Amino acid sequence: MPTNDHQIRDYDLVLDAEFGKIGTPERMEAEEKAYAFYTGQIIEDARKRAKVTQAELARRIGSNRSYISHVEKGVTEPKISTFYRIMNALGVTIEYLMPLG
Repeated sequence: MPTNDHQIRDYDLVLDAEFGKIGTPERMEAEEKAYAFYTGQIIEDARKRAKVTQAELARRIGSNRSYISHVEKGVTEPKISTFYRIMNALGVTIEYLMPLG
């Protein structure tokens, strides 16, 4: 397991080396996977905070537990409309803030 060698790194270069330059198909695929994973983590956290099981959440949105599991694992990324239905079913309010200026 690597240890922290306390070196400052340019993580754009690290990401370029690992996933390709910005705009390449490989980098875009990696970013999509990262967004799917992050979305799943948001949903799982909200579900657990609401003390709702995957099965109950699925019932509330007219889906099945397997779908919720796949979303939470980042295997499946919900459409934005489904994301809003999920958040609404969990009682989560979503705000969009525009920067001033």
